[in-house]
Amino acid sequence: MIPATASPRVPDPSGAAHDRVYRALRTRIMHGEMGPGESLTLRGIGKLFGVSMTPAREAVRRLVAEGALTLSSSGRVATPALTNERIEELASLRAMLEPELASRALPRAHFALIDRLEAINAGVSQMVARHDATGYIRMNLEFHRTLYLRAQSPAILAMTETVWLQLGPTMRALYGRLRRTEPPYHHKLILAALRAGDEPGLRLAVRTDVTQGLRLLKG
Repeated sequence: MIPATASPRVPDPSGAAHDRVYRALRTRIMHGEMGPGESLTLRGIGKLFGVSMTPAREAVRRLVAEGALTLSSSGRVATPALTNERIEELASLRAMLEPELASRALPRAHFALIDRLEAINAGVSQMVARHDATGYIRMNLEFHRTLYLRAQSPAILAMTETVWLQLGPTMRALYGRLRRTEPPYHHKLILAALRAGDEPGLRLAVRTDVTQGLRLLKG
């Protein structure tokens, strides 16, 4: 019996559109381009990205599942406005996950990586000088992600990025409260610990860097 020839798969334009909207919205939320409790509508999302309601709805569904957006019983979609308890919980997650990633990255932290981190930290300084909140958050996360990629622990990194995503709007609010005039002090300690191969010092610097600011939002 001659097997039937399989029909070629036709690309799903709706699926491609939904993924594009999902990734773009995810990036905006993670980088703090929207503040806490900011409302969105499917119609507005569709207009912004030039898509129909279906891919907009699917992108929102995925982001709600990740905790990046909230969906009320009335159907209102918004960025999360975190309670003190939720901020504490997410800060605790960062304190557990990120020192572990940094520790796993340390054996692969060659001089080229440290030079790259220095350059990114200079970019953080530029964003501070420009009072660019979203640019600051983006460069700050790039500093951490560049280091953590060396850990070669994709599952832990994926969990960490989900925490960052949930915190994005809150991080924007934090930036306004801190009124930074220079890059985070603990970035210097992270770089020094990497150069020295100091794992306990690296863990402490990362843990302090990723939690102290968030806890200022409580109260």
